[in-house]
Amino acid sequence: QVQLVESGGGLVQPGGSLRLSCAASGSIFSINAMGWYRQAPGKQRDLVAIITSGGSASYVDAVKGRFTISTDNAKNTVYLQMNDLKPEDTAVYHCQAVLRKTRLDPIRDYWGQGTQVTVSS
Repeated sequence: QVQLVESGGGLVQPGGSLRLSCAASGSIFSINAMGWYRQAPGKQRDLVAIITSGGSASYVDAVKGRFTISTDNAKNTVYLQMNDLKPEDTAVYHCQAVLRKTRLDPIRDYWGQGTQVTVSS
């Protein structure tokens, strides 16, 4: 099985920073991409940022210039550095990994359980 475990969420004041981490473990042959999504109460889960195994990163417009996604491929870990946080960034942040469990398995995505980020004064 594959497990994704997130950490680093919490309560922060507007303008503050947080760093989220997500470690993938278990049966993993290769990882194509890892990303972060967020879901605010009453809203759908939306993409925040994604990074490919080659290091190409993409961001939703709302976080460009404030958030940075990065990976430690040796540890199968993805990070999300969040700076200048705003109240509208409040959500549950979920990690996603697009990977292949074995050489013969199809590529599919796996999800973490989510970590709460609350931006409030």
